[in-house]
Amino acid sequence: MRVFFVILVTLLPMHPFCQSTELSDDQSKIEKPNILFIFLDDFGWRDCGFMGSDFYETPHLDQLAGEGMIFTNAYSASANCAPARASLLSGQYSPRHQIYNVGTSRRGEPQFGKLMHVPGTDTLDRGIKTWAKQIQQNGYRTAIMGKWHLSQDPRPYGFHINIAGSHSGSPPRGYFPPHPNVPGLDSAAKDEYLTDRLTQEAVTFIEENSSRPWLLYLSHFAVHTPLQGRPDLVEKYNHKPKGSLHDHAVMAAMIESVDQGIGKLIETLDRTQQRNNTVVIFSSDNGGYGPATSMHPLKGYKGTYYEGGIREPLFFTWPGIIKSGTSNSSPVINIDLYPTLCEITGSPMPSDQVLDGVSLMPLLRGEKHQLSDRALYWHFPAYLQSYQRIDEQRDPLFRSRPCSIIRYGQWKLHEYFEDGALELYDLSKDVGETTNLSQTNPKKAEELHQMLIRWRASINAPIPATPNPHFSAQAEAEAIAKIKSKKKKRVKSSK
Repeated sequence: MRVFFVILVTLLPMHPFCQSTELSDDQSKIEKPNILFIFLDDFGWRDCGFMGSDFYETPHLDQLAGEGMIFTNAYSASANCAPARASLLSGQYSPRHQIYNVGTSRRGEPQFGKLMHVPGTDTLDRGIKTWAKQIQQNGYRTAIMGKWHLSQDPRPYGFHINIAGSHSGSPPRGYFPPHPNVPGLDSAAKDEYLTDRLTQEAVTFIEENSSRPWLLYLSHFAVHTPLQGRPDLVEKYNHKPKGSLHDHAVMAAMIESVDQGIGKLIETLDRTQQRNNTVVIFSSDNGGYGPATSMHPLKGYKGTYYEGGIREPLFFTWPGIIKSGTSNSSPVINIDLYPTLCEITGSPMPSDQVLDGVSLMPLLRGEKHQLSDRALYWHFPAYLQSYQRIDEQRDPLFRSRPCSIIRYGQWKLHEYFEDGALELYDLSKDVGETTNLSQTNPKKAEELHQMLIRWRASINAPIPATPNPHFSAQAEAEAIAKIKSKKKKRVKSSK
């Protein structure tokens, strides 16, 4: 039986941005699994039905997730877009690829924050071999459709075809045309919705490549800002009763557009007789958009290193290989997808590049193999300014200040470099990270802190230490007091 893993990729016929060298006849006949990788932007851990949303409607996602294995403790390697994607594509923690934030400039007001940030870079080094490059060189037709965010052109990183991918982190001019100077999107009906367009490009790609191995990385811009939904769906949710967890009509409309597209993709796989030979992978890059959604009972959202900022929905389906209706609670992280994809496709892992993740195939096959004994790490030597929402972050001015994080088994430790503060949480009892145990369990805090220090040394992680010459303790304190005062007034007026 020919086995396919599917990662969604978009193809526009003979567009100048999309032309590429054709695979040889011998290459196209190699029996290898296809990959469909559906990757969303700012889609939170609770933002779909199978993870517990009581307002958003995702019937196709829910059905698909039920046909495979759901990972309930899946993480991104970063709390915001660009570094998360760099880790995903490289299989490396951020100190190796050195993309720490969106852009390299300081985020937030210059007089706030005691330290100078580590700028890093904003472009993925061309010398890094991505899993797309490894799989492409193994005879696959590869495509990316949607958000890339790691350079101006994704094709040198392992993609024959590029639709809409550039350095842009948000959809050019929004979800409706025009999309000037965007690869593959030069022509569009005036009311065409971007998510629907990417779905159709993916459908075409699947249809046109059914006789050869392919990898499709369908990296939707949805549900990144600007928040724009199809008018018919926005109207639908404006009339739907609010849920106790979610109630944002435009966000719901954007999510349903993604879900409808997934239904079309699965129908295409069925129609072209590829479904039983296709692996579908679904996940997101970071926590949900704080002002519009909630990850409760998790604390935090995009940009924070609390669970709500880094824990993601993740599932795999593979008929006949992955048992349907299964779940796995092992802590996994998006850097694990690199060796997993290589193992699935029979592609070699690079001999001259360190990979920080491990293959998930033993778990997917249902073997008695757990990953709870390894530690997961995060490193953010920068600043990320606050949303208007401030209730689930460490302070009102920043979603995150310079920090490192470790998760080891049930335990999670935060270290903040400005003041050396440690926060220790037992996630088995306190998934919402409400009770800091660093003072009541100093032995465990010290154990994890030493592990974190050793990891940083082993990976040459830069630690910000240079004082910020523009910092004003008084201005920062006054700004925090002002924000807290406004919040109190809003709370009183709402009672």
